[in-house]
Amino acid sequence: MASVHLTGPRVAVAAKPAALGGLRLTPASLAVPTGRRARGLVVRAATVVSPKYTSVKPLGDRVLVKVKTTEAKTEGGILLPVSVQTRPTGGEVVAVGEGRSFGSNTIGISVPVGAQVVYSKYAGTELEFNDADHLILKEDDIIGILDSDDVKDLKPLNDRILIKVAEAEEQTAGGLLLTQANKEKPSIGTVVAVGPGPLGEDGSRKPLSITPGSNVMYSKYAGSEFKGEDGEYIVLRASDVMAVLS
Repeated sequence: MASVHLTGPRVAVAAKPAALGGLRLTPASLAVPTGRRARGLVVRAATVVSPKYTSVKPLGDRVLVKVKTTEAKTEGGILLPVSVQTRPTGGEVVAVGEGRSFGSNTIGISVPVGAQVVYSKYAGTELEFNDADHLILKEDDIIGILDSDDVKDLKPLNDRILIKVAEAEEQTAGGLLLTQANKEKPSIGTVVAVGPGPLGEDGSRKPLSITPGSNVMYSKYAGSEFKGEDGEYIVLRASDVMAVLS
């Protein structure tokens, strides 16, 4: 149920966000699809791979992802015109490169073929292959592996952290009730899961010092936000965490 920020021009719609694998990215912005003209705007089309080519082999630390199909209806059953359907930010890994080189050593891609992944909303290069939408992106642009329909089950990769966002305050310190529009967006939450850590110059991983269960304060404009079944979540890099609260 993802609704995402995308590259290229955007248009606003009144419809509810489209569904994508049990997730919803926030805030909800819907984009003009690639390769179409809308109200005088032209968006770059994806690269179309000729049918004479039967495979695409990523190189280095790149990964080929088959993008999940865009939803044509809102949750309420309203049919969306092609011009306002969203591009998902999740899909299935169908091919991987050989990995990154560190001196004489090569560290393989940590994401296996067949994994269901969520990736950064501005990442990668679009291509159409075998009549399906794909994306080639770097392994580091993959946020995590998500094999279920609930974002709380996401397994972060590298130096990323999954945080359950604290609920916004319902009233001010003086006791005044806040409307939904006036509630302060929280930048505090509880760590749900952490990645294995970034790769160092020698190819080894440095474990993160932040642990699940920690209450943290993070940069307000960092990361990718999701709406889970039990509340709001955000995935961001460890460097975007500013403090541990206790």
